[in-house]
This record gives sequence, structure tokens and C-alpha cells, in this order.
Amino acid sequence: MTTLVRIAQIETLQGQTTVLHDVDWQQFEAILEDIGEKRASRIAYFDGVLEVRMPLPEHERVKEIISDLVKALLDFMEIDFEPFGSTTFKRRDRIAGFEPDGCFYIANVLVMRGVKRMDLTILPPPDLAIEVDLTSRTQFDAYRAIAVPELWIYADNCLKIYVLQDGGYLESGLSKVFGDLPIAVVIPQFVDYIFEKGRRIALREFHEWMGQNVGR
Repeated sequence: MTTLVRIAQIETLQGQTTVLHDVDWQQFEAILEDIGEKRASRIAYFDGVLEVRMPLPEHERVKEIISDLVKALLDFMEIDFEPFGSTTFKRRDRIAGFEPDGCFYIANVLVMRGVKRMDLTILPPPDLAIEVDLTSRTQFDAYRAIAVPELWIYADNCLKIYVLQDGGYLESGLSKVFGDLPIAVVIPQFVDYIFEKGRRIALREFHEWMGQNVGR
């Protein structure tokens, strides 16, 4: 009798991705249960293709920096929000699932307050999702299928902003969340500052920049 290999037995090395094809929804759910929630890897699933990614330490640091900058901006602008980190978002009816590097509920913050279990059949997707070094078509398609309104992709010290429109993503120079602020320029600039000058000094400069450029 042949014993099938469990996904938890497959090692995905740092900076690499394991791709599985022809994975149906039941198998996807079983794999999620098999690998559990306490792990460093992240998944993306769309139309039978499952990707399991293992981020590099630098990737993790950058996503934390960007999330910190977003939180600082929202706090300064006195906009209420709920961060949901790398929560697993999935919808069977759209054969899609993903785990972002970071995400935020902003427009739908009141709906999500107190939520402990994610069910996208009755709850909205995050208003803003963030990915570092996203190169996968599977991930992009999963975000589109679940209809995340705004997606940021950071790679090679460049931030691209994608806004959902008519069922597809269009690259935009401005964020729907932050209006006319030059987010695509400022975020990479301060990511660089933090690596160069350290968190405390760079965040102090970021607060100075907000004081000079951000209305409430």
C-alpha cells in the first residue's frame, strides 16, 4: 500500500516556493490543517494551484517596516483601523485563498471589530493588503478573485499601488486609502531610511514629514 507524503513533510527553504498543481478545495483545506497556523510560510491558492512560500528574513523585516509606517499614518490622520497581519483569507465559491504579508481593515473597521474567526462568505476582504516581492500570478489572481480593493506590492525598493476596478487591478499613482499623499514615493524612501539610520531616528523623521505634509 502506497503512503502519500503529507505537505508538512515537504520542506520549503527560505526564499523559495513550493508549487502544487491540481489541488481541489478539499485537498487545499486538508493541507491548511496539515501545516497548521504556527508557521513562517505563507500560502496562495487559485483555481487548483497552491503555492507555499518561505520568506527570507529581509522580506519579513521590510513587511514589518511598511506595516509600521501605515499604522503611523493612519494614527496621525486619526483614521480608525484594524490590522489583520497574515490572516488566512479564503473563499470556496471563488476557489481562492491567500495570506498577505500584512493587511488592514479601514473602511470596514466597524464590521471587523471583535471578529475572531474569518469567514469571507459573510465578512468583507481587507481594504488594503501588502505584499513584499510578489512575483506570482497565483497570488495576484487570488487577490483579484477575493476582491481586495487595494493591493500594494513592494519590490526592489519600489512600491506599486493596484486598485481594483471592474473586476481587475489597475496600477495607480495614488492610494484610495491615503488620497493625494505620494505614498509610492514616501514609503520606499522611509524603508531605506530605517535600514540606513535605524528605526528610532527614521520614524522620528517620518513623524516630522507627516506633520509637514499630512492633513487631518
